Amino acid sequence: MKRMMGLDVGDKTIGVAVSDELGWTAQGVETIKRQSREKDFARLAELVAHYDVGEVVVGLPKNMNGTIGPRGEICQTFARMLEEQMSLPVHLWDERLTTMAAERMLISADVSRQKRKKVIDKMAAVLILQGYLDAQSR
Repeated sequence: MKRMMGLDVGDKTIGVAVSDELGWTAQGVETIKRQSREKDFARLAELVAHYDVGEVVVGLPKNMNGTIGPRGEICQTFARMLEEQMSLPVHLWDERLTTMAAERMLISADVSRQKRKKVIDKMAAVLILQGYLDAQSR
């Protein structure tokens, strides 16, 4: 079975997580510093090949009332382009509160602010992917 990849797409970084082979758990892989669309997609393609990824889940930031704002539209466009470039199914997953949840987890684990900055996007990607995996297994 192929793995799934979860992405937390931001302006400056992309948090990346992958599932185990059974699709039960998500682990953080890395935080990509965004440079250009070509370089970002090239790095994602390397990770897709390395981890034998079969599907991708992109976090979709919705407004609290469920509508999609400018950030959400950027993520939808990113997901469409990724699907075309990678020829893989790409799913959008409501990521409301995942970054806040990741931040709370890191604070409760007593992680310093500087360290939190480095891992927050990767943690958010883990929460996005884990949420999707849990919903699929229900």
